[in-house]
Amino acid sequence: MPKVYLTFLSLILLVSCSDKKSIPKSATWEEVPTLQKSLDEAFLDGVIVVYDLTLDKYYTSNQALASVGQLPASTFKIANSIIALETGVMASDTTLIKWDGESRAMKAWEEDLLFKQAFQRSCVPCYQEIARKIGTERMRSYLDKLDYGNIVFDSTTIDNFWLIGDSRINPIAQIDFIKRLYQSELPIADRTEGIMKRMMLMSQTDRFKLSGKTGWSIDKGFNNGWFVGFVEKANKTYFFATNISPKPEFDMNEFSEIRKSLTLEALRHLEIIE
Repeated sequence: MPKVYLTFLSLILLVSCSDKKSIPKSATWEEVPTLQKSLDEAFLDGVIVVYDLTLDKYYTSNQALASVGQLPASTFKIANSIIALETGVMASDTTLIKWDGESRAMKAWEEDLLFKQAFQRSCVPCYQEIARKIGTERMRSYLDKLDYGNIVFDSTTIDNFWLIGDSRINPIAQIDFIKRLYQSELPIADRTEGIMKRMMLMSQTDRFKLSGKTGWSIDKGFNNGWFVGFVEKANKTYFFATNISPKPEFDMNEFSEIRKSLTLEALRHLEIIE
């Protein structure tokens, strides 16, 4: 009886935390024990998902957790940037965002920043200002058009709904959204798409290009970390979404870097990057 109860409770929690994107029926899935081992050894809960576009195949540490949603945190800057460009709130990736002189959480944010710099430095105050300029109605309209997650906000939360509250997006939806951006399937201008792909580029070698965005939210004491994006290698493209939260034993000084390092480790294990 207790085992039945726990299973039922787990299902309720999974459904309550999920957003509207579920596991695609057409794709194949493979759970890779090494990916789960990496999370366990790092004292992290969460999931790593990698999608091979050519094979239409997902590799993951835990298939069930791939459809569990969390706050998008700063990965929402991808959608927020698209909407800013589409509405004209930001004219281009070189539009200057002026610093108001107020103290900010990071020194890297305490200066005038180009739009692309604000994205790459993940400047929270910059994007809060952008969201306020977009406004509630336009934000809601564009998120519906973009089919982005399960996002909950109103005029009082227009500048923080991706960091606190009830908004959710799951790893499958993250990959789906970035894949549609990559494949020119979003209802946006070609110019916007081109700007976003330039802004998302993180590193490039003679063998592959890595593009993406990290995210970190702390809501009611719960730390939620993301790294989402894609790898272009020869004629193949792979998409990824890593979502993690720390166990009590985890050293929080490492949280900022481990989102990327675990993902890169997974991509190396799957022989996508060297």
